[in-house]
Amino acid sequence: MLVLLLTTLPLAYLGREDFVHGLTFPSRLTGAVLLAISFTTLVGAAAVLDHWIRQSFPYSGLVALIGTFAALLTNAMLLAQTVKDGESATYPALFSVLTAGSVYAVFAVWRTSVVIPAPKRVAAAVIVSSVIATANFGYQNLFQPYQRQTQPLITVSMGKPVLSKDRTAFAVPVDITLRNHGDVGFYVLGTEFHAMGKKVPLSPKDRLRQQWRTDAEQWPNSLDMNPLSRREIHQPGELVEAKPWMPDGIWVESNDTYATRVVVQLPMNTPYDQVAFYATASLARKDRLVLEPPIGFVAYSWGREKVPGWVKRQQRSGHDSLVYRARVHESNALDEHTREARFVIVSWQFGTHGASVQTSVTRKGEESRIFTPEETREVVSRYGLINLTTGPVERTLWDIKKQR
Repeated sequence: MLVLLLTTLPLAYLGREDFVHGLTFPSRLTGAVLLAISFTTLVGAAAVLDHWIRQSFPYSGLVALIGTFAALLTNAMLLAQTVKDGESATYPALFSVLTAGSVYAVFAVWRTSVVIPAPKRVAAAVIVSSVIATANFGYQNLFQPYQRQTQPLITVSMGKPVLSKDRTAFAVPVDITLRNHGDVGFYVLGTEFHAMGKKVPLSPKDRLRQQWRTDAEQWPNSLDMNPLSRREIHQPGELVEAKPWMPDGIWVESNDTYATRVVVQLPMNTPYDQVAFYATASLARKDRLVLEPPIGFVAYSWGREKVPGWVKRQQRSGHDSLVYRARVHESNALDEHTREARFVIVSWQFGTHGASVQTSVTRKGEESRIFTPEETREVVSRYGLINLTTGPVERTLWDIKKQR
């Protein structure tokens, strides 16, 4: 009775949390299964009392056996899950004790020579319920984290440039659209739009093969890979303008579209021959985490506030950053209670190289730790982190500048 009652309490609590607040249908189904098993163990506790004392119900021993077996199976699975992903020692210790107690309980009830009517049917029911529970556990913890990814699409399009009245400047309107054609919503962790100006003088004669090689050698060191050209001499782009284009912390639902327009202004005597536009977004799947608003500003990389070590290293290399942080919650009740609190760190970076947004999900105090590639993949998969990039979308400025 003690084992069954102690099993009922955590299963009912975790089951209710998942059934009411689960982010996906499998999570809700897991909650329903845990609630059903908690009811089974509660009835099993009453059956144990009747089987040993009153014996008013002829099949109380069978009900007690089913309850203890359900407790054993569930406690063993929860133990495996908390050992695999849990970070608190309390829950593994609890489910270890309950699993060992369940083994003893099954043996204690079995050795009382329980009467099993239609044993084949009972065995089939136990096997079917075990297969369902095991399949649900495997789906939640094996298949779902590696299922096919879905992600929205960013498009950037330029409008017709407009001259100022005095013809000393011009403006280029740029339309940015985010379309989510999938069946999953996304939190917006950070976005950035930036424009790069380029000088592209023409060589009076064909460029040599060695010059092509020199251009190609710059590709690994730059986000903007200039083409190998017979006459064009591409120089490193320079940042013209950068800004966020979506509010942080909002979400884009399934089959939803977000559109905005930004305007880039340049003087007519600008030295650039081309301008290139980029738009990026850092998102997180709404079925993998719960974002606790707001995504609050934490520090400037050049200020005196404490920032992650990787942000400081980028600061020393000429990349300034604005750092934001928000609390995130796990996608299911078991992980929420057995794992330490996580925070998403958003770094909005800018410099002569352009602009970008970088995100990470870490425990408090581990913001400066450098993750291994395996750890990074695990975090990206667990929390559904996605980085979208579009660009460069380029525009030649000669036709505008000649209108003076």
